Amino acid sequence: MKPTGDAYVEEYPAVASDDVFSDASVVERSWEEPDAFELLFHRYADDIHRYVARRLGTEAADDLMAETFVVAFQERRRYDLTRLHARPWLYGIVTNLVGRHRRAEARRLRALARAAATGIGDGDGGEALADRVTARVGAERTRAELAGALAELPARYRDVLLVIAWGDLDYAEAAEALGIPVGTVRSRLHRARAKLRVALGGSDPTAPHDDTEETDRG
Repeated sequence: MKPTGDAYVEEYPAVASDDVFSDASVVERSWEEPDAFELLFHRYADDIHRYVARRLGTEAADDLMAETFVVAFQERRRYDLTRLHARPWLYGIVTNLVGRHRRAEARRLRALARAAATGIGDGDGGEALADRVTARVGAERTRAELAGALAELPARYRDVLLVIAWGDLDYAEAAEALGIPVGTVRSRLHRARAKLRVALGGSDPTAPHDDTEETDRG
């Protein structure tokens, strides 16, 4: 059985501190001590799972999160040790895996749009319940419209948009993850958000409130 928690820290003290040891040092150590790679799983598995779940659903997320770390482990000797943070690398791997499910993703988004657009029926039981029903219907309608708009985006635009909006990567990290220039990230993100705003009547739920997106066409 692999050590976890305090036992893991005791057995692998050189890689057990998030504050001191970079992802790159963990990967390098794992070349000779494969179990050390488990620390990257502890650092990033939840984030990767949430990202896939939002794109493909929870069932697919279970499988693709695990596959992401299997692929990463198999390719760890090819990791560029000058990259201190492995997050973009892992998101690149998982986005490639999601790419095998393009049709499933589009079908899921359209199904979400249809389901959410149907609403939840009439409420009864007083003004408080009515208010909650109204708020929920509004939220469901927003999700429906967003899902439908995302389904219509070209896959290359959707990848850039979602790895930034849902993966929380910056432009440089997204470029590293997707293997494209930063200028291309900016261009695709700008075009994706423009298409969303047209589809959603001027709004873009994927943009941060203090969005200062650059529109450089690269």
